[in-house]
Amino acid sequence: MNRATFFSGAAAALAIDGALTGAGARAQSASAAFRVDVHHHLVPPFFADAVRRPNTGPLAGWTPERSFADMDQAGVAVAILSMPRTPSVYTGDVAASRALARRVNEYTAAMRRSYPARFRFWAEVPLPDVEGSVAEAAYALDHLGADGIAVATSYGNKWLGDVAFAPLWEELNRRKAVVFTHPLSNQCCENLQAGIGDALIEYGTDTTRTLASLVFSGTAQRHPDMRLIFAHAGGTMPFLIDRFRFQARDPQYAAVVPHGVDDVLQRFYYDTAQAATPEAIGALMKLVPASHVLFGTDFPYRHSSENVTGLAGCGLHAADLQAIARQNALTLLGA
Repeated sequence: MNRATFFSGAAAALAIDGALTGAGARAQSASAAFRVDVHHHLVPPFFADAVRRPNTGPLAGWTPERSFADMDQAGVAVAILSMPRTPSVYTGDVAASRALARRVNEYTAAMRRSYPARFRFWAEVPLPDVEGSVAEAAYALDHLGADGIAVATSYGNKWLGDVAFAPLWEELNRRKAVVFTHPLSNQCCENLQAGIGDALIEYGTDTTRTLASLVFSGTAQRHPDMRLIFAHAGGTMPFLIDRFRFQARDPQYAAVVPHGVDDVLQRFYYDTAQAATPEAIGALMKLVPASHVLFGTDFPYRHSSENVTGLAGCGLHAADLQAIARQNALTLLGA
C-alpha cells in the first residue's frame, strides 16, 4: 500500500470492519475519524529490559488497544508512532545501540503492518552514532516503509546544527526525508529546580536551542530538501523571535541568513502537542503559515481529545483547523 492509497483511503478503510474480529475490528472501526496525529508515542514490550531502565510512566504497558481507544475518542484516523526520547535507543555501546534501533524499528513496522489503516511510524536512529544512523535511516526508509526519521533535539553537548551530524543531514536531504524532532532535557540542565519537572521548562527550551543551532550554523539552509518537524509548537522560539532576529543582524550571520531568520523558520513544520492554547498557537501562527502546523497529541502523556478541544478554542478559521487536523500532514507526506 503506497502513501497516497493509505491516507486518502484511511477514513473509508476504518468503516470496513465486517471481516475483522476481536481487537482488530475495534481498532479499525472508527468510521468518523479523519485526523492525522504526527506525535503519538509507543514503547515496545522489550525496551525496558534492553535499556535496563524500568518504564513506570504513562507508557508502561503500552498496547495498540490503548492507542485506539484514545484515538477513537478524538476522531483520530491515523497515528504516526514514535518512541519517547528518554531513554534513548543509544546505550553507549555502538553495536548494541544499532541492534536496538533495528529491533525497535522492526517492531514498529510490524505494528503498521498489523493495523495498516491506523498506524504509520517515524523510525529510530542510534544517534550520536552518525555512521550507524545513516545506515539505519536508509534501511527504515527503503525496507520498512517508515514515513520519516525521529531524532532528539540534542545529544550530549551537541545540538542538531553541529557539524558532527552533517553526514546524516546530507543523506536525509538527498532523500527529501521528513525528520520528526522531539525535545528532551539536555545534560546541561537536568534537575535544576527541586519539585519542578524537567519537561515543564527544559523541553521547550531545548527545542529553541536546536532551532537556533540549525539556523545560525547554516545547517538548515544547506539542506533545504529535508523537511523538519518540531514538537510542541516550536518550544519557546515564537516568544523569543525578536532575539532570533536581533542575532541575525550580527554581520557574521549575513551570509547565513541573508533573507532573515523568519524565512528559514517558516520552512519548518510544527506540531500542536501540549501547545493547543490561544497563547501558544496564536504566537506560532503569527510567525508561520497555517499550512506548516500539524496536529499532534503527545499520547499517552496527554489525551488526544484535549488537543482537539484546545484547538477548537484557539479562534482559528475553519479551513485552517481542518488543514491542521489532516491535510497538512497528507501534503507533507506526499499523500
